[in-house]
Amino acid sequence: MTPFLRSLPLLALLWALPLGAAHADRIKDLTTMAAMRGNQLIGYGLVVGLQGTGDGSDLSFTTQSMKTLLNRMGVNQENPLSDFESSASGTGKIDLKNVAAVMVTADLPGMSKPGQRIDINVSAIGKATNLRGGSLLLTSLRGVDGQIYALAQGALTATGVDASAAGSKVSSGVTTAARIPGGATVEKAVDNSFDKADNVLLNLREGDFTTASSIIQAINAKFGGDVASALDSVSIVVRAPMDSSQRVSFMSMIENIEVQPGEPPARIVVNARTGTVVISRNVRVSAAAVSHGTISVSVAMTNEVSQPGMFSNGTTKEVQNADIKISEPNKPMFLFQPGVDLKQIVDAVNQVGATPSALIAILEALKSSGSLRAELLVI
Repeated sequence: MTPFLRSLPLLALLWALPLGAAHADRIKDLTTMAAMRGNQLIGYGLVVGLQGTGDGSDLSFTTQSMKTLLNRMGVNQENPLSDFESSASGTGKIDLKNVAAVMVTADLPGMSKPGQRIDINVSAIGKATNLRGGSLLLTSLRGVDGQIYALAQGALTATGVDASAAGSKVSSGVTTAARIPGGATVEKAVDNSFDKADNVLLNLREGDFTTASSIIQAINAKFGGDVASALDSVSIVVRAPMDSSQRVSFMSMIENIEVQPGEPPARIVVNARTGTVVISRNVRVSAAAVSHGTISVSVAMTNEVSQPGMFSNGTTKEVQNADIKISEPNKPMFLFQPGVDLKQIVDAVNQVGATPSALIAILEALKSSGSLRAELLVI
């Protein structure tokens, strides 16, 4: 039995457990403040200290970048191209096999202030094969407006590993990408409207009219009838005090209010690569009969030797025989009654012993027939 099928009875057990009282969630877990949106940063830099796994001297932009960096530090190169040849030849001074050109990316959280540290991602863009053990040189990280918002530098943390010997190579993970936790320092804050606007805008993580209505009712019940209002199923406008300290305290109270969110839409998520299937509790199936089975054909080859009879002057010959068998598993058809729920779907799949690939095929067929009352997402 596959691990997936072993998990299906657990799903049925969880479904059978009493739900009890509905669980309330905090507003801070259901929404995000528009003023706290993150911003993406990007930069170009050099990684040094590699063990011969860098770009080498073949890439002109790596050579040009190193030349420019050294010139800024007062190291003049009269004939830079010859000086950047591999040290193995005995004619060069710097071995660019230990240097790699990289792109550096980061996510600048909302309301970040100068001096705070953020994580960065480093990815090779040249011929470098492994960034393990390297160090990123000082790199400027810019926003979409071209302004510098952070400076990055530090030793790389690479999880990918590769090894080769005798013509064989084994690798685990990605060796050309790495991270530096807290590797960048924020140099400039991004302007936001939290302390300037008359209202505070809350955006639901997942748009839902029921959830938005519940949040508005909870806020107005606590602070007054016109404090919160909805723009649509995603955005909620909240009137807040203009004083910064009072606004912070007010939003602290807002985000800790508990509300009952709306039920999520019926959805089935299928990972075709791993065979993982997640079915939400609101999935329903209309009346449908399903049968799934495959015909298998097996051919067995048998080699024999034919011996001639005594005194027959015959010759010995090889004879090839074939045994062909056709088998079709006896898979019973199961019937879905109108309005069947998750528990019955799981029980039916367990009865026929469907594999993950078979279950995916059944779900896609139900969706195509119009019997599946849910959104089917195949990732």
